[in-house]
Amino acid sequence: MADTGPKAAAEETPRRLYVYNGGFLTQKRVRRILELSGYDIRLGKPGPDDLIGIWGQSPTSPRGEAVAARTEAAILRVEDAFLRSVLPGRNGEPPLGLHLDRSGVHFDPATVSDLEDLLANAPLDDTALLDRAREGIERLRAGHLSKYTGFDPALPAPDPGFVLVIDQTRGDASVKASRADRNTFLEMLFLAREAHPGARILVKSHPETRLGHRPGYLGQDDLSDGMELLTDAVSPWVLLEGAIAVYTVSSQLGFEAILAGHKPVVLGQPFYMGWGLTDDRTPLDRRQRRLTRAQLFAAAMILYPTWYDPYRDRLCSFEDALATLEAETRAWRDDHAGWVGAGMRLWKRAPLSRVFGQHRKMRFADGSPAIELATREDRRLMVWAGKTTEALDAAGALKVEDGFLRSRGLGADLIPPLSLVLDDLGIYYDPSRESRLEWLINRSDRLRPAEIDRARALIARILRLGLSKYNLPGSALPEDLPTGRRILVPGQVEDDASIRLGALEVRTNRALLEAARAANPAAILLYKPHPDVEAGLRQGAVPDADRIADVILDRTDPAAALGAVDEVWTMTSALGFEALLRGRRVTCLGQPFYAGWGLTDDRAMPIPRRVARPSLEALVHATLIAYPRYHDPLTGRPCPVEIAVDRLASGTIPKPGRANRALAKLQGAFASYAHLWR
Repeated sequence: MADTGPKAAAEETPRRLYVYNGGFLTQKRVRRILELSGYDIRLGKPGPDDLIGIWGQSPTSPRGEAVAARTEAAILRVEDAFLRSVLPGRNGEPPLGLHLDRSGVHFDPATVSDLEDLLANAPLDDTALLDRAREGIERLRAGHLSKYTGFDPALPAPDPGFVLVIDQTRGDASVKASRADRNTFLEMLFLAREAHPGARILVKSHPETRLGHRPGYLGQDDLSDGMELLTDAVSPWVLLEGAIAVYTVSSQLGFEAILAGHKPVVLGQPFYMGWGLTDDRTPLDRRQRRLTRAQLFAAAMILYPTWYDPYRDRLCSFEDALATLEAETRAWRDDHAGWVGAGMRLWKRAPLSRVFGQHRKMRFADGSPAIELATREDRRLMVWAGKTTEALDAAGALKVEDGFLRSRGLGADLIPPLSLVLDDLGIYYDPSRESRLEWLINRSDRLRPAEIDRARALIARILRLGLSKYNLPGSALPEDLPTGRRILVPGQVEDDASIRLGALEVRTNRALLEAARAANPAAILLYKPHPDVEAGLRQGAVPDADRIADVILDRTDPAAALGAVDEVWTMTSALGFEALLRGRRVTCLGQPFYAGWGLTDDRAMPIPRRVARPSLEALVHATLIAYPRYHDPLTGRPCPVEIAVDRLASGTIPKPGRANRALAKLQGAFASYAHLWR
């Protein structure tokens, strides 16, 4: 979805942009966003029709301003967007988007910036736009997202009932633009105490102060009885929920306080004051319009910024940028403490390290040494789900498994996955205990309409592109398929954990075929062997399957097979889930993750914990969006599911190295010893 706003159109002839700050040349992301926005970055002397690029009101901005005064060239003010990155730019993180403002800079009330013009004059009454804004606010709240997201939402927060006073970094340009200084911050403390004489006063330090990059205006020596300095990286949304009042000079956290339902006291003149949503102690007379929170958000987050898609290398909508930040934030919060991996075969370690070791290198060990290493180095502990032990469970090891949109190729062929699940409760294929996926499905009635819409769009793309778990090149269907009621019976790997844990009376492919035939004597049975079994890598062959089934679909495209049948009979196969996506009736003789929710014909013992009755879209949201993590093999970044779908559809995935290919061939020759590498 393309947004309109005060942006240069990339289709126009590039406008020459002369710069006098080295960051425009050395920061690749900044340069790329400007190029895609239609600017040709140059050095030298501009003409009157050119533009001069200036970074906000940085120490280098007087250079560009002086050149502009001499040449009459216009100025383009560049700043980070309000959702920037996981960690601050001083940690080397590139921005997710930029503000490209030809009128001023959003935090300086001395001029009317493009943002203020939007807030003052844009209609901001489009229903679709405001619906997007309201959903955006909810996504920020649900994901605990802010300008910087490198904090753990589970970190203990102060008991609620405090007054929140927001500190900022000393010398911050927005503070200077509001003509504020240290005395303003001391005055803010005084006002908070005067208005709330019996309340606790909590002074929140800036993230860059906590990380040691820049000092703040307020310190421990400035506090009196009943005041506390908070330097912990607590979620801003948790803080705002616990606050009874909020005080700020010009911090972006004041903007987020509005989104959280507060009317903050504002001593400066940031972009969000003056619209009827703040208690302004330094009013700005020209701001007379009264806005809603959704209108403020729509202008500041949807219309004003220029957002960037790092996976497709293009400008994008606010929603696409938010999905990027959600994926990167989730990965950081999972991984920043570091991992010890247990039960990981050698070939899996490099792919797992690429996914989970980007912030701190992964370590690997087994058994008690893994537990001891995690404790000694204050790391988290994970175990490949099928290799867990009582000791690892007791130590709190999270279970890891392949996701449901895995790869273009088999795991048994040592093809690394694009999706993995990390489960802190159980694992999706073990119905004996609750998994995080089951937990998500049971709460699917809480999904917002936009989340259901996202799942519906994902289903449509998967069907349109013909995607499945492994996306193997398959044979077409036989041309002479018998007509009549067709039932697909997908074979499985018989020693697979999902069979061991989720199958009951029927536990083999032969027994499954016999049960399907006994219940459907007149139907056309199509038996599709599992790809790992067809490749000779796993157990589960049924040599005389043609005596029971009418057709054997050897190495057939699973999407084509599902498209040709009316029904699927399965034990626990993921093809049952893919059949649901395609509107097929599914009969389960086992207890797979998608059974027991009212969407399948269940012939096994019911699971009392599964009480929800989700729609198909809600099941898909839990299974393909909320539960797995996705890894983009091209950029090496965490990514949203939609990017993984793009990669699987296009096949633009790096091929396994020679060593992996050789090992895969070798393991095929010794399939009976598969336990050595699985």
